[in-house]
Formats: sequence, structure tokens, C-alpha cells
Amino acid sequence: MHRVVGLALPKVVAFDLAIPAEVFGGEEYSFAVCAESAGPVPSTTGFDLHAPLGLDALDTAGTIVVPGYAPLVEPSLPVLDALRAASARGARIVSVCTGAFALAAAGLLDGRRATTHWMDTADLAARYPAVDVDPDTLYADNGNVLTSAGFAAGIDLCLHLVRTDHGPEAAIRVARRLVVAPHREGGQAQFLQRPLPSSGEGMAAVCAWALDHLSEPVTVADLARQAGSAPRTFARHFARETGTTPLRWLAAQRLLEARRLLEGTDLPVDEVARRSGLGTAANLRQHLSRDASTTPTAYRRTYRGRRPR
Repeated sequence: MHRVVGLALPKVVAFDLAIPAEVFGGEEYSFAVCAESAGPVPSTTGFDLHAPLGLDALDTAGTIVVPGYAPLVEPSLPVLDALRAASARGARIVSVCTGAFALAAAGLLDGRRATTHWMDTADLAARYPAVDVDPDTLYADNGNVLTSAGFAAGIDLCLHLVRTDHGPEAAIRVARRLVVAPHREGGQAQFLQRPLPSSGEGMAAVCAWALDHLSEPVTVADLARQAGSAPRTFARHFARETGTTPLRWLAAQRLLEARRLLEGTDLPVDEVARRSGLGTAANLRQHLSRDASTTPTAYRRTYRGRRPR
């Protein structure tokens, strides 16, 4: 029987730990929980969890799952050494949500594609530049090292492992027991409101003006005129302060406005496209498909829990 061990770090996210416990608690696997030292482990939800085993439990684990935790401090040296040793002997190392930070700290994600909750991908990339952070995916499979995005994406990754180990029928059985979708591809985009670069003090007024005129055909020349500078000079300063180009920033703001309208109104898709400045429904569909791998109608249904009127 394949042995799966969940490693509970201090301030563990209880939901993230419950996912592998439920998925791998069936007939094909054995599941156990360990911590750096056996005993109580504080969680982010205000109650302690009990870990009956210490780090030596990782010595016999076929798969090790590191759930999310917060704050994202670097784990202790014994924990990092135990993860490195397990990976070196061939154990499969998996993270759920911000558990990816522990894998990155151990050097297990260097040169590999990885993901975490979309709110923390920028931090992961900044702290561990050797990691190829992908903010737009549900999970990343590198063979014996796998990472997932936040919360429910951990379910998708664990079901992916069951499917890999025992085939689709086994994964479907587990999914039916958990009453979840049996299969979502790892490359499917996270549904997210991507945080945009800060507008910077010098560009704040220009950005505010642009947000008030999203439905209009705003150009770089228009933005430069608001800033009182030449277009090339403006574009250079804008990129330095925001980390992106004026047109990319504007396109992202228009897509965010379209998402807001899809989530909070019953406006027809054509009108959503017009008000957000994306022009036509076809253009909105193209942008939303590229950014979130979905359609306006499906996006609205997902976020509102019903068909729009």
C-alpha cells in the first residue's frame, strides 16, 4: 500500500491538510500526519491539530504532501533536510497552496515550473528566482515534484495523482465520494483577479483618468497628454513605475472591468464588452479565453451560481 504522509508545518492551513487526508484515506493508500515534532500543531483557523508522528515518518513515505501555512517563514533546517533527503531517495513531494514555499526553500523547485495561490505567486517568484513560477495554472506536475494553486486546486492535484497511480476509474470513485469534479486539467487557468502593478505616485492621476474612460478608445498619446509629456517619454516612465507598458496595463484594466460587470450585473455580453472598452463580444470572448480559459457566459455562471437573466 502506497504510504502518503502530510507534513504539518506551524500555522498549517487545516483545509489544505484535510484534502490529502480525504483523497488518500481510501483503500489504495495509507495516510498519516507528521510534524517536526509529534504533538500539537497550531493552524490558521484558531485550533490546534495533533500530529502523532515526527519527521522520521518521512523516511518511509512514498508521497509527502506539504499543505499551506502562514506566515510564510522559511521552515526549520531539520524540516528542509528531511524534505531534501526524501526527494533524493525518490519520494514524490507535493505541495498544496503555499506549501510550495517550503519546497522552494528546500531547493526542490529550482529550475522547475511551479505554482501556488495566485495571491502569493509574485512573492514566490521574488523570493526564489530560480523557480519558474506559473501564476495561471491549477497545478504543475514535474514528475516527482508537484505543486498546486490554492484550496480547491489541491483537490484537483490529489485526484491527478490517484489517476496517475491507479487510472481514471479510481480517480472517479474518489471524486464521487467527495462530490467534486473528477477531472480538471492542470493547465486550466486559476479564476483570479490578478493584482496589477502599483501605479506609482507619478502615474496615479493618469491611471485614475484612464479608469474613468475605459469605454473610450484611449491611446498612449491620450495618456501622455494627461501626463503632460511626449508619448515615448511617458511610456518609458510608465513602464519604470508600473512594470508594464501602458497598453498592457489598459488591456488588463478593461478585462478586470469586464469581469466585474459579468459577476455583478445582468448586462448582455455585447454591452459588457462596450462598457469595458473591449469593443465587441467576440473580442471579449477572445481575451477571457486567453486569460482564464473560459467564456463570458460560463464565467458569469461560475461566479453567480445561476444562469443570468
